[in-house]
Amino acid sequence: MTLSIVGFHHVAIIASDYLKSKDFYTTVLGAEIIHETYRSERNSYKLDLRCRDGSQIELFSFPDSPTRLTYPEACGLRHLAFRVEQLDHFIDFLGDKGIDCEPVRVDPITGKRFTFLRDPDDLPLELYET
Repeated sequence: MTLSIVGFHHVAIIASDYLKSKDFYTTVLGAEIIHETYRSERNSYKLDLRCRDGSQIELFSFPDSPTRLTYPEACGLRHLAFRVEQLDHFIDFLGDKGIDCEPVRVDPITGKRFTFLRDPDDLPLELYET
């Protein structure tokens, strides 16, 4: 038997402004709240969110978290990519909310269209059209 990973279960994000990021990921990007927990011993929130395909985001708040480097070529996680349908409509929707996206690009290997935007903590997010 060959063992291999099945896929992604979740991505964890630490927010500097919990309420602002909660609103961004739920109201703007449309993730569904599974469960929200305040952990008093850590003075921290943990918000479990579900995307339509079942993948999840864990959104955390911690007091005094250090700023992470976000420029594209820093070592570590480069960006988080979301599958979307109707990329142009999604870009227009974000624009109506005052969120700028980069110009649409085309993946030279797959021929698929994509763009980038930033979350409230400047984390690079990709929208990849399926």
